[in-house]
Amino acid sequence: MAEPEFIKIENNGQVARIILDRPRHNVLDIPMMRELNAGLEKIAADDKLKCVVITGEGRSFCAGVEVADHRPDNVDQMVATFNRIFELINMIDIPVIAGVNGACLGGGMEVAIACDIVIASEKAIFGQPEIKLGFFPPYAALRLPELVGTAKAIEIVTTGQNYSAEESKDLGFVSKVASEDGLKQAIDKTVKQIAMASPLIIRLNKRAVKRHIGTSFFQGVDLISNYFLKTLMKTEDTLEGIASFEERRKPVWKNK
Repeated sequence: MAEPEFIKIENNGQVARIILDRPRHNVLDIPMMRELNAGLEKIAADDKLKCVVITGEGRSFCAGVEVADHRPDNVDQMVATFNRIFELINMIDIPVIAGVNGACLGGGMEVAIACDIVIASEKAIFGQPEIKLGFFPPYAALRLPELVGTAKAIEIVTTGQNYSAEESKDLGFVSKVASEDGLKQAIDKTVKQIAMASPLIIRLNKRAVKRHIGTSFFQGVDLISNYFLKTLMKTEDTLEGIASFEERRKPVWKNK
């Protein structure tokens, strides 16, 4: 398979990094989205990974989706290819971190909020400006109410206004804000915290968070308790975690 032209992928065996790289502002077009999907498919199939980081090369994270791909002769293909990004991110059972620098607008913001954790530079700008071109952002219309509530979601998509990193953190879709120079360090700190754990237990933790969504409280408690007792407690790594604590040593994970 040919090397991707518009993204870069780094994988050290524990952490995969995807760097969006289509000058000048990493605007997504159909070929770039296909490359991103191919990379995400490989990551989703790798059960040894502990974390995924998505960042943007240069001054921007991603300034949106190519406007030309919204034309009637392209739009069906564009939407299907774009939606595949979110299907794959949703399938990935390890934490997905968006490291956001600069412009994070339109489809770029949709990619960022699809991730589990968003760490932003203080210079980052978020927004869904699609309404100014006569569109609405399909994935943001689905995801934003979960993150910020219905009223704020409507504000974001109908005003098309921009939000600073601090405003976005206050709204709830940004987890952490770092200085422009400290963004990489902030991402690496979070990655290091996650990477200390067993890859299997990381997956079980993320699945546990998502497993009860949409259920009643009592159904949720039952689901999580059964998952804890019948799945988690049957793993070698959970038993190793207990043993290492009692023996006052570092755990040796087996991913089993």
